[in-house]
Amino acid sequence: MPRSEDLHGNAPDKAAAALLLIDVINDLEFPEGDQLLRYALPMARKILALKEGARKAGIPTIYVNDNFGRWQSNFHAQVEHCLEDRVRGRPIVQLLAPDEDDYFVLKPKHSGFFSTTLEILLEYLRAETLIITGVAANICVLFTANDAYMRDFGLYVPGDCVASNTEEENRYALEQMKRVLKADTRASDELDLRAIARGRGGPAKSTASKGP
Repeated sequence: MPRSEDLHGNAPDKAAAALLLIDVINDLEFPEGDQLLRYALPMARKILALKEGARKAGIPTIYVNDNFGRWQSNFHAQVEHCLEDRVRGRPIVQLLAPDEDDYFVLKPKHSGFFSTTLEILLEYLRAETLIITGVAANICVLFTANDAYMRDFGLYVPGDCVASNTEEENRYALEQMKRVLKADTRASDELDLRAIARGRGGPAKSTASKGP
């Protein structure tokens, strides 16, 4: 059967790469929220600059966000909650609130690929490389990067665009992604976004065996 060229009449733009923002729309209202905020706020400023650069290069942004157990809510309700209520994560969401042409995917668990529409969206975008950012580097970013690697995506995880509860946890997660998942973890301002958008100069893809 020939491949469908759109998503029920709403075809996304084609792009060799996509920028993923993991769990940045987050109220941080949990016991370790203050600890994470310390590192997540400077991270958000770096992501904002990266997102603006990606837009200019033609790289689409996909918000991949936890539903935080609210099965009757939606992404826009989560954005409004974080912007309008007096929550700890408000300054991050003020910086990184989505634009009208951004995509979003709600996830029920740690990985952005588990029980979500992310994979089919990336298929229609025809993306082969992912730039993964967000929180927490040692949990949801790591799980998403792992699943992306197993699907043979080239990976960038800019070290200044992810955050964890501690510097040690963040550093260890980045080392794991660089060593095991072959991710390029250089700082965001060192990335050649136009080359990435053209599908050139990307990091090595998975060469792991797909069978016994």
